[in-house]
Amino acid sequence: MASEKCLAKGSAAPGPVPQDKIRIYNMRFCPFAQRTKLVLAAKGINHETVNIHLKEKPEWFLAKNPLGLVPTLETPAGEIIYESPITCDYLDEVYAGKKLLPSSPYGKAQQKMMLEHYSKVTPYFYKIPMGRRNGDDVSGLEAELKEKFGKLNEDLVKKKSKFFGGDSITMIDYMMWPWFERLAALQLEHCMDGTPELKKWTELMWEDPAVKATMHSADAHRAFMESYAAGKPDYDYGL
Repeated sequence: MASEKCLAKGSAAPGPVPQDKIRIYNMRFCPFAQRTKLVLAAKGINHETVNIHLKEKPEWFLAKNPLGLVPTLETPAGEIIYESPITCDYLDEVYAGKKLLPSSPYGKAQQKMMLEHYSKVTPYFYKIPMGRRNGDDVSGLEAELKEKFGKLNEDLVKKKSKFFGGDSITMIDYMMWPWFERLAALQLEHCMDGTPELKKWTELMWEDPAVKATMHSADAHRAFMESYAAGKPDYDYGL
């Protein structure tokens, strides 16, 4: 199901969600939707994927989620859940198997604080490439991103752990990962110079089965980004 071409305005609505599955409305190159795909893969949740054309959203999709955002989850009961951290927490709570969030309230709060901090980092992944395309000097923004990466590196050093929530992958690692997967495509790998622990973290993340199951190559990311920058996003690139 995951390789389906995207559905656009005028397309027929998919039928009800099968009883033994959950459905994700997705866009193949969206880092926010990838968070949810990572959790679905990590927990081995039986799901189906419906890819959405985000420039020409189907009317039936807007009826389900008036904001028209991906990721959106739909259950067999017709319940709709959206916003990437909320969809991920929902999946972890509802489905058995490996728990990605800590069981203690403090552990959960720590992950939420880390996510809040990381939400200040993600804008750089958009500002820097946009600035470059406009011919701006982005060295100041790159220096700021290096500083943010330095703080993430310090965090791993202080915790003496391989991952951000301990010695195995937890929710926060999956929440952060999609933008690191895109570093080469964004030509931002040099911003990780001088962050050995963060580099080790990225190497370990590349080995994770859920990351391997949801990833695109740097070339595919680059091709999609170029089509997006040109105003004609190729949501079906590579299909």
